[in-house]
Amino acid sequence: MIWALATVVVILVAAPLLAERLRPPIDARGRRLASGDFAELSRGLTYFEWRGPSRGPIVVCVHGLTTPSYIYTPLAVALTALGYRVLTYDLYGRGLSDRVRGRQDRAFFVDQLEELLIALEVRQTVSLIGYSMGGAIAAAFAQSHPERIDRLILLAPAGLGHRPSRFHAFCSRFPVLGDGLMRLFGHIVHRRSVDRSIPDNPELPGFVPRVAGEMGYRGTLPAVLSSLRHMLAEDMAPTHRALAETALPVLAVWGGADRTIPLAAMGRLAQVNRKARQVELRGATHALPFTHPDEITAALTDLLRDPV
Repeated sequence: MIWALATVVVILVAAPLLAERLRPPIDARGRRLASGDFAELSRGLTYFEWRGPSRGPIVVCVHGLTTPSYIYTPLAVALTALGYRVLTYDLYGRGLSDRVRGRQDRAFFVDQLEELLIALEVRQTVSLIGYSMGGAIAAAFAQSHPERIDRLILLAPAGLGHRPSRFHAFCSRFPVLGDGLMRLFGHIVHRRSVDRSIPDNPELPGFVPRVAGEMGYRGTLPAVLSSLRHMLAEDMAPTHRALAETALPVLAVWGGADRTIPLAAMGRLAQVNRKARQVELRGATHALPFTHPDEITAALTDLLRDPV
């Protein structure tokens, strides 16, 4: 009986580790279709892509928890048509960037963006767009490096109230068990979520399978779990309250049908930063950068054109 119980325990412990080990690493083969470039930063390679005129005002886009930088493709195309130079990049653990170890908290992501701007020799101030978890990262970066930012645009930003799935909430709450479940079933849960939340776009063929497939690279699921436990666990209200004391223009765009970041967060931002402009896109879900690029562009055009 004791040996049988011990065998079960060993299997339960080993199975998640083995499943993770058997996943392919993100390497030259996985990056063969990259249309951008890579920067060698202190923690590893960061994938980035420039779009738009070389001398246009710069807009930097920070993506969210699981959807890499190409979630911004429709919005980036719209912004470049207006003459902006758009920089998108993959956070560590997502897309084509390295899967690196470390506590994925505020400092982890702020340092990555700061190092990337230095590596790319971006010396002028930039307009910073953050989506979902990227909204929390963008706000944190604006607080830490106000001299680098002239405008802050938040798309359904995390940190003011969100509703993680029951699976993610459980994995985040319970160490060891949660780690094992994430490694074993995280890619399946994510695929189902992507199939439900992101519609097919004929102009971007293969987008949905690519988003789901990249969850299968070694190190991605642990990175997502670390972000859930750290970056997404932080209450960003104090940061937004601090930004309200500055002259930084802030625009927040929310999805009226967003089940991940509820509209209650819109009210909370209004409480801590009364100067922030806010727009609700009726009918938009949490996939709003992908599904409503024209409406978002219209909402932020005035902010981008306003003199600072």
